[in-house]
Amino acid sequence: MPPLGVFGGTFDPIHYGHLRLAEDMADALGLERVRFVPAGQPPHRAAPRTAARHRLEMVRRAVAGNPRFELDARELERDAPSYTVDTLTALRAELGDARPLWLLLGADAFLGLPAWHEWKRLLDLAHVAVAARPGAPLVDALPPELKREVARRQDCAGPAGGVLLRTPPLLDISATVIRDTLARHRSARYWLPDAVLDYIQEQKLYA
Repeated sequence: MPPLGVFGGTFDPIHYGHLRLAEDMADALGLERVRFVPAGQPPHRAAPRTAARHRLEMVRRAVAGNPRFELDARELERDAPSYTVDTLTALRAELGDARPLWLLLGADAFLGLPAWHEWKRLLDLAHVAVAARPGAPLVDALPPELKREVARRQDCAGPAGGVLLRTPPLLDISATVIRDTLARHRSARYWLPDAVLDYIQEQKLYA
């Protein structure tokens, strides 16, 4: 069965760095689809600045037109905190145990993985593909317990359980910089899709 990618985040706002990472991982891993899953209330970080409905619409506009990308709103529809393990468990119930799932993470998120709710269960539900930054020795920076998991999970065959550290050609774009730039009434064009920027301006977000 063709593998499915799962890419979560606050997407506040979504930008070309997110989209390029997902596209690269889709090519490298042979993913049939990448599901973008905007987080509701991430338990391991501060609440997103922007309301869920706006972040949902920005992602919807950003992924439109790419047949490999799709929006999954389940975490925004959940009243409880957005635990990734719950999202992957629900996907497994829908898709079965045989289909390979890949959880796509940036390096910073992966480094903080041991603080996530039931983080080791994530590796029983999906493979994890990590976008490492060029020139950054990610393995050396891993917490000891995470380094041990990476060392013993090099086999990415089957539906779940592997860890792949990949160094894609990342775009150095920051949602924080975009928000700060827009707050100063300066241009954020070419950092994010025009459809997303148009929505931000229509709704007067980050002003």
